[in-house]
Amino acid sequence: MTATDTGSSDIAGAAPNGPRRRTRHRTRIVNRKPSRSAAIFLGLLPFLVVVVVYAVASADRLAVNPQDRLLPSIGQMWETFRTYAFTPDQRTGNYLLWTDTFSSLKRLFLGIVISGALALSLGISIGFLPMVRAGLAPFVAAISLIPPLAVLPILFLLLGLGDTAKVALIVIGIAPIMVRSVSRSVSEIPEEQIIKAETLGASTWQMITRLALPQAMPPLFNALRLGLGPAWIFLISAEGIQATDGLGYRIFLVRRYLAMDVILPYVAWITLIAYLIDLSLRLTARRMFRWAYPKGAGL
Repeated sequence: MTATDTGSSDIAGAAPNGPRRRTRHRTRIVNRKPSRSAAIFLGLLPFLVVVVVYAVASADRLAVNPQDRLLPSIGQMWETFRTYAFTPDQRTGNYLLWTDTFSSLKRLFLGIVISGALALSLGISIGFLPMVRAGLAPFVAAISLIPPLAVLPILFLLLGLGDTAKVALIVIGIAPIMVRSVSRSVSEIPEEQIIKAETLGASTWQMITRLALPQAMPPLFNALRLGLGPAWIFLISAEGIQATDGLGYRIFLVRRYLAMDVILPYVAWITLIAYLIDLSLRLTARRMFRWAYPKGAGL
């Protein structure tokens, strides 16, 4: 057998195995992507599992004790939700669910807007201007390590028991972390871009508005989304301690009666609102800054 024959036989022997190896590679689970319908089903599956498990556990407890209040049935919670949403309160005449939701969202949005403005202005300044970074970065880092709930009594003493203290708690809780996130992203702007802008004669203000600001906006939206969860925690905590309305106030008010048919629907309602806010921020960022989110990239 000649060398040519040997090479031909090796190639011929390798050819059948090559496609099979590539086929096995393509069928690995890491390379399999779900269809749109499958992705929707997989996304809903954990929620369905939670509902089914709760329904079974609730049915078991109510079968033993029909007066059990720890795990009310889904029907009981729905009836309570309808009452709070569509039946006026006998004492105030308000629809409690919508009154509480409006009060909480007002405080939440004020806190998020103020935190976002601080994150954008201070984040760009710290990340882009070395003198500002030297002066403010250590201070912001120190503020971000303060437990926000520990200063809530101080805020109530200084700012009163109204909405101002609650909004301030949200700002203290999430703004420093957002500032650090935005400043880090701005500080990672490639030096080549700054040199090119200086070569073209751009002033510091022009570089801030045309170079740093556009690149700071996607990290700002990501920071807002990540700060949304802690913002809700601080808001609910403040409302539970001192308030006359709000979602947190209602939860803490009825907990003494073990009214889980109120608490659980309110928790689910808060979760739904938070999800919708997060979804709106994600879609807004993807629409406004398409260049920052390649097709198929997660957000």
